[in-house]
Amino acid sequence: MKEITVEELKSKIENAEPFIFLDVREPFEAHISKLNIPTVSIPLDELPSRVHELNDSETIIVMCRSGNRSGTACELLEEKRFEKVFNLKGGINDWAKKIDPSLPQY
Repeated sequence: MKEITVEELKSKIENAEPFIFLDVREPFEAHISKLNIPTVSIPLDELPSRVHELNDSETIIVMCRSGNRSGTACELLEEKRFEKVFNLKGGINDWAKKIDPSLPQY
């Protein structure tokens, strides 16, 4: 599984590089803490039945709270022949620690 660090994600955002940002957390978690970028929200347990909503030719960066669920989501997408899938290492909590300390950690 390919991973991307929060620093690499920040660079992609600053350089306006195209990617799909997939949040696989539960909806209530997005109310606690979220990044201010366009996001596709598909909870992990819904991903198998909603994978058709994603374009397998686009780069997809998958995020959760800490990187575990997003890792599982990446594996599922790779099984479905998605090739440009990256797990956000450390999840949104790592973003809060290293990039934006104003974001709540939970």
